[in-house]
Amino acid sequence: MSPPGRPKGEFLSAQREGSPVRPPGRPKGQFLSAQREGRPLNTPAAPRLFLGLPAPAKLNLFLHVTGRRDDGYHLLQSVFVPISLADVLDFELRADGRIERTGDVIGPAEGDLALRAAQALQAAAGCPLGATVNVEKHIPVGSGMGGGSSDAATTLIALNRLWGLDWPTSRLLPLALQLGADVPFFLGPGAAWVEGIGETLTPLSVPACWMLVVHPQVQVSTKEIFSDPGLTRCTKPSKILAFSEALDGFPRALFGANDLEAVVRRRVPEVVAVLKSLARFGPARMTGSGSAVFVPLADEQAAAAARAQVMSESPHWWSAIAKVLAEHPLGAWSPAR
Repeated sequence: MSPPGRPKGEFLSAQREGSPVRPPGRPKGQFLSAQREGRPLNTPAAPRLFLGLPAPAKLNLFLHVTGRRDDGYHLLQSVFVPISLADVLDFELRADGRIERTGDVIGPAEGDLALRAAQALQAAAGCPLGATVNVEKHIPVGSGMGGGSSDAATTLIALNRLWGLDWPTSRLLPLALQLGADVPFFLGPGAAWVEGIGETLTPLSVPACWMLVVHPQVQVSTKEIFSDPGLTRCTKPSKILAFSEALDGFPRALFGANDLEAVVRRRVPEVVAVLKSLARFGPARMTGSGSAVFVPLADEQAAAAARAQVMSESPHWWSAIAKVLAEHPLGAWSPAR
């Protein structure tokens, strides 16, 4: 069963070489629901299995820190865009109520955001059903592209349907925010103007383009960057109109800055090297708190040529070519917001 709005052949796994791929053995462009044993094929049945659901990465086109609340959370302004680089998740219904996490697990299992998302939804809904959640990681950990947050959001979207809850997105949002400030964005619908601590989202349109994304294979601690005494925390708030007007120059120019980049430059020389390398091709910028860096390019061919040059010079880096998505690939799965 394919969900509405499924882009075909659009999601990329993170590989140093090659082009958009789907992991070996995965059903091509399909989201499957298993028929209950003994039912005729033409008889409707509740889905028991979803395979190959994408959890897309995001890039921050800019990121301004405009203040800090009394509780220590920083106030931000940013534009998040989903891209075609994605983790891949599978979900299987369980009748025993257990939540099992399989696949690629980074760090202690109890801290895994997909697992925590499943547990949070199960508890909030009082649902007696369980699920096996398998995650195949393609978004680099510690890259500033929101891989863990996106896995959590895809888990909420998938289990909301698999368990037959049919909650509107507005009911999922508080759970998402409890899991992390970036998680609400990944519930869709697509690119967004982001304010507050990440929970205030205004949908907007961003022109289609291709991104070359490079990760120097070092992780950056978001907590350490935000606690750095040298971080600028008083950038003047911007208006959506100013960003929209600046899009006339996109992708040749980027609006604003990433206020976290100056701190990371001082602490992580590998990020400085990537920024310098990508600046030859366009307006290179770090995403989130790093350490991934992106440069927007007009078309896939230009991105591929730039990637080939960068990787020939620095083969130890990770890289991917990704397309900016007009909408979240699972946006049609959520009931009315």
